[in-house]
Parts: sequence; C-alpha cells; structure tokens
Amino acid sequence: MDPSQTPEPTDTAGNAQPQTLAATAAETTPENPWPLHLLSDKLKAHIERAPAAWVEGQIIEFNRRANVSFITLRDTDAEVSLPLTVWRAALDRLDAPLEQGSRVVAHLKADFWVKTGRLSMQTRDIRPVGLGDLLARLERLRQALAAEGLFAKHRKLVLPLLPQRIGLITGRGSDAMKDVLRNATLRWPSVEFEVREVAVQGVHAVRQVMDALQELDGHPDVDVIIIARGGGSMEDLLPFSNEDLIRAVSAATTPVVSAIGHEADRPLLDDVADLRASTPTDAAKRTVPDVAEELQRVHQAQEQLDRCIDRLLARESERLAAVHSRPALANPEGMIQVRHEDVSRWSDRAHHSVATAVTRDLDRINHFRTQVRSLSPQNTLDRGYAVVQLKDGSVVRSPEEVGASAALRIRLARGELQATSS
Repeated sequence: MDPSQTPEPTDTAGNAQPQTLAATAAETTPENPWPLHLLSDKLKAHIERAPAAWVEGQIIEFNRRANVSFITLRDTDAEVSLPLTVWRAALDRLDAPLEQGSRVVAHLKADFWVKTGRLSMQTRDIRPVGLGDLLARLERLRQALAAEGLFAKHRKLVLPLLPQRIGLITGRGSDAMKDVLRNATLRWPSVEFEVREVAVQGVHAVRQVMDALQELDGHPDVDVIIIARGGGSMEDLLPFSNEDLIRAVSAATTPVVSAIGHEADRPLLDDVADLRASTPTDAAKRTVPDVAEELQRVHQAQEQLDRCIDRLLARESERLAAVHSRPALANPEGMIQVRHEDVSRWSDRAHHSVATAVTRDLDRINHFRTQVRSLSPQNTLDRGYAVVQLKDGSVVRSPEEVGASAALRIRLARGELQATSS
C-alpha cells in the first residue's frame, strides 16, 4: 500500500468516510496530519539520496565490539563531533589498529532507521592519516600560499627599533609566556605587554589565536605581536599551519613574530610571519634591545665622537697655524707698502705722461700758429702790399673789373685809403 494513503476513517455506525493526506509536509495541518510512519519513510528516502562523503577528524571515543564498533569523530578545527558506526570488515582492512586521538579520514553514508527514528553514520571505509600525509598536505598548502605571494620578502614588515608595548599571544600559564616576559624585561625593563592567553592546540586554538591577533592588531599602543608556544609534536602544531590563520597574519598591519619553537617541520606561521624566532626566548631577544648593550654602544659612540672632534680640532688648528705663517698675515703692512709704492709709481708716471703730452701739444699749437700767421693776408700787407676793394668789399684783381669813377677802398698794412678810379 502507498504510504501516502491511509485507511479511510469510519463513523459511529461503521460507515467509511474518505480522507486525503497532504502531499507535502508544508501542507499538513492539525486537522489533517501525516501518520508518523509516512514522515519516517520520507526522511529515509531523502537521506538515502544523499551521496557518501569522505571526512577528516580526530577520534575522541572508540568503543570496539566484536562485529560493530562505535567511534565519536571530532572536527580538528571546530567544536563539532559525530558518532560513527564501523563494521568489523572496515577495521580488519587496517594495517594497525586505531586508537583514541588518532587522526583519520572516513567514508561515511548517512542511514536512517525507520523503526526507531535513529540517524546513524555508516562507515564504509576508514584510514588513519599518517605524519607523511600531513607533511605532504602542508607542503602543498605551503606552495600554494607561496605562489600567491604571502611569503614574499617585500610583504615583510620591519620591527620597531624600540617597541614600547608588545602584544603576546601564548598558552595559559605556559613556560613560553614566562620566557618571553622574563627575557624581554631583563633586556629592557620599561617594556610593557598586552598578553592574550589562548589555547595553542586543539579545536579551539585557531579561532582563539585569530581573535587575539585581530584584537592586538587593532590596539593603538601595540607595536609588535609575538605568537609563542614552547614546541610540541607535529600534530600539536597543526593549528599554526591553518590556512585561515596564515591569511590573518599576512593581513595584519602590525609586525608579527613567530616563536613556535619547533626547528624540524616548522609550521607555515614561520613562513608568513615578519620575523621567525627559534624559541620564545629568542623572540624576546630579537624584539627588544638589551639596555646594557645599548648603553655600551652609546658610550662607544660618545668616545668615537670625542675622538673625531679632537682630530677635527687638531687638523683645523694646523691649518690655522699654516695660514698665520703666510707672509700676507705675518707682515700685513708689507703688502700695503708694496701697493703704496705701486700707486706712487703709477701716479708719477701719470703726471709725467700728462706733462709730456701737454708740452708736445703746446709745441704743435705754436707751430700751427706760425703757419697760420705766415699765410695770413695781414702778413702780406706787412711786407708792403695793398688790397684794393670795391664798395661792396669784393677784391679787385683786374682793371677791367673797375668802372669809371668807381669808389675804391685801398687796404694797407696799417689803415686804409679811399680812392676813385679814372
């Protein structure tokens, strides 16, 4: 019989009354509900359509029986767990028995038991995740993130020379926290810390470390952030290779120092951090300067500065003495005397040149005067000659130029005569 159909209800007289069930769950009402078996059948059909999936997690409970075992599998990065049913055949295929705490991958198919309404996860196959598999997976992630440029040197931030406040992310009451605080304070007593104690392994580690990193990165007084843990196994350090955490560190605007303390198979945090320290103690030493060493450097710098100043003063004193020994400064009057003699000599020479030029020009003037006088008409008159002029002052050169009874003017050396032509 179709599960969506139920026997028709009867009245008090036994007569059947027809009733149609709702086609979907949304159409059910208090007056027209589904029978329970119909809902169970539909749930089973829906769940059976879901495909099987491979999942990864950590075994936190393992109850082995003869034919069937029950395992509780927990997510490695979140507080999520799931009970599994594993048949003996799947466990017999393993080379080594599973243990509580093992990291595994399992092929799961959901199954709904109609009679009891119980959902179970049937495990078709289960395999342990070995260290080699983890390392290979981390290496693939390392190469992918490196190809994106998250590990590039130009992205690294420079640590401040003297941080005033250091953000510290570490385990609760851990030796790593004590090492960082003690060594940093010994090196620079005035340094201050913003400590965030978080889980550094387990399912809560990634989220708590990321929350603490975000909080310290937004703190206006934190100059550098140290993420510290005192080493551990490869499985314990897996949170520090989580992709979400790596990207959060890469996006931080405050310099981040990785101090996980694991030399072999180091986590990806060491690659993305702005500075990698081998241990928490090394992180403290590389983050803050040693006050004793800095004072010694200051003293050495002062001594070097004093020596440089002494050498400069000595060199300049020698140059000043050499300048003083020059004749111009040793006997400055001599230079003035030489210039005075030059000026006197040049003055005498100028006066002599001017007097000579004047005498020479006077002689030339007298010579010109003599020449002019020798050519003067007066000089001709002085020798006994006379000049005859007409009334208009023109000189008579020929008798034909003078008419009869013309008035004439005769100019002599001294005086003149009036005459009339005949």
